[in-house]
Amino acid sequence: MLRDLTIQDFTTELASKSPAPGGGSVAALSGSLASALACMVFNLTVGRKDYNEYPEHTRDSIDSGLSHAGTLKDEFLDLMEKDVEAFMELMDAFKLPKAEEAEAIYRSGKIQEGYRKAIEIPLEVAESALGIFEHIETAARWGNKNAASDAGVAALMAQSAIEGAILNVRINLSSVKDEEYKAGIADKCVKLVAQGQKKKDEVMALVNENI
Repeated sequence: MLRDLTIQDFTTELASKSPAPGGGSVAALSGSLASALACMVFNLTVGRKDYNEYPEHTRDSIDSGLSHAGTLKDEFLDLMEKDVEAFMELMDAFKLPKAEEAEAIYRSGKIQEGYRKAIEIPLEVAESALGIFEHIETAARWGNKNAASDAGVAALMAQSAIEGAILNVRINLSSVKDEEYKAGIADKCVKLVAQGQKKKDEVMALVNENI
C-alpha cells in the first residue's frame, strides 16, 4: 500500500522506471496534503481567543471544515491507491489473448472498460479537490492569521490536484472510442480546471491580505 510507505520510500518508488505510482497518484496525494493543511489551520484556530469570540455560525463553519477536511484527507489516500489499481487493471487488459476473433473482441471491450476506470478515478480526485476549496476558504478567512500561508499552500495543492488529475483523465480519454462520452468528459475537465482556478485565486487574495 502506497499510504504505508515512508516519504523516502514513496519518492524512491515514484522515481523508478515503474509506471505506477505516477502522476495520478501524486495528484491524489496533493489533494490529501491540501486537506491536511486545512485541518492544520483549523486545529490552530479552534479554542483560541478569536475563535471563541466568533459568532456561533462562524464557529460551526470552522468545526465543520475541520471534520470534512479530515475525512477528505483519508479519502484522497484511498483514491491514490485506486488510481494504481485502475492502471494495473488496464495493463492486465492489454495482456489478454487476441489470437481468435472472440478473444480480440473481449480484449477490446476490457481495454475500453479499463480506460473508463482510469478516467473515473482521477476525475473523482479533481471533483473532490474542487470541493475542498470550500473549507480552505473558511480556513483562510477565519483561521489563525499566523497560519495564513498554510491556507495558501493548501489552495495551491488543491489546484495542483485538480490539474494533475485532469491531465491523467485527458491522456486516457484519448483512447476511448465512445465520442459522446469523450465530449462530455472533456467539457467537464475544462470546467473543473476553470472553477478550481477561480477558487484558488479567491483564496490567495484572502491569504495575501493576511500576510
